[in-house]
Amino acid sequence: MYRRILVAVDGSSSSNRAVSAALEMASYSGGRSVLRLIHVLDEMTYFTGLSPYSGQSGAIVGAMREAGGRILADALAVVQSAGVEADTLLIDQLGAHLAETVAAQARQWDASLIVVGTHGRRGIGRMLMGSGAEQIIRLAPGPVLVVRSAEGGG
Repeated sequence: MYRRILVAVDGSSSSNRAVSAALEMASYSGGRSVLRLIHVLDEMTYFTGLSPYSGQSGAIVGAMREAGGRILADALAVVQSAGVEADTLLIDQLGAHLAETVAAQARQWDASLIVVGTHGRRGIGRMLMGSGAEQIIRLAPGPVLVVRSAEGGG
């Protein structure tokens, strides 16, 4: 049984499906599972040359934090409506990489399962954007359930 399920959420359809899959996994524990929903701020703004310490990008980072909070609140509402215990964590660290951060949180929280969504990118999209789920699998300290979005096919 998976008692401590870590779910990375980003508000996408694949992320929403990951939350549903985590709830399904939790249902097998007879109500003894707890979920931790995490959202890692997307550091792409830093790769575009924006500094978090300049005026304009400060507003962008603030908006990212606010959006991340809403994403977590929405996911938490879904989990709580299913009667599953959960908490949330917004990770906002300059230079944080998604896969490393998720793996570190799984270790720190002693997660028995990590659940993530994947966009199922192929070809040039995968080459340019990479696969966050694939990187999480490589770094994870334990089992990872990867859930594809409905529009990803398969």
